[in-house]
Amino acid sequence: MSTQTHPTPAAALEILPPARPGARHDGWTSAKQAAFLRALAETHSVAGAARSVGMTRQSAYKLRARLQGQPFDLAWDAAFQCAFDALAESAMERALNGVEVPHFHKGELVGTSRRYDERLTVALLTMRSTFLRAPAAPFHPAGNYEPEDFRGLLERVEQGPECWE
Repeated sequence: MSTQTHPTPAAALEILPPARPGARHDGWTSAKQAAFLRALAETHSVAGAARSVGMTRQSAYKLRARLQGQPFDLAWDAAFQCAFDALAESAMERALNGVEVPHFHKGELVGTSRRYDERLTVALLTMRSTFLRAPAAPFHPAGNYEPEDFRGLLERVEQGPECWE
């Protein structure tokens, strides 16, 4: 009977090639994560952003859950903050200038007026702070990023590593 030596788990890891940066078994490469986050900030739709990178909405949420508290998760929040800021700008425009309402008589446009009723918009703006994530502790690497620092977080997701430590 011949004796074979089996490599220890640590030795087996040494013979494997190092993982490529951004390579993942689930298809969410660093570049794909960054493209998803850009699309999310632009479209404000998780499903649409996931589709734009060839992934599913469910896989995006799974990735976010797995990377909770990591750069991808924080950048997701910052992307939605971009969306909220766009809503706030649009709401401010409507609040200041009103909404044009057409008036018809016998199928013909006879004039327009402005309506200034933006109770929902005011309510959303009042709740703005509830959508923000609390800043990270100063000793944590996430403390280098403001909660709405989308560009900085996007760069961190793109250039990695995936987790803080």
